[in-house]
Amino acid sequence: MFFQLIDLRGEKQSTILTTNINFNFWDDVFHDPVIANAILDRILHHVHVINITEKSY
Repeated sequence: MFFQLIDLRGEKQSTILTTNINFNFWDDVFHDPVIANAILDRILHHVHVINITEKSY
């Protein structure tokens, strides 16, 4: 369902996504590298990534 949401919003509406999981570990989150890569492909197209390295609260 997350893939469908991202796919439908792609290039049509703004989406803000926050995570404390590095993109390299999304395969583990979705348990499917193909789906994880497809989601990341859509999320990271025309994106501004803000990497915050400070302590998380």
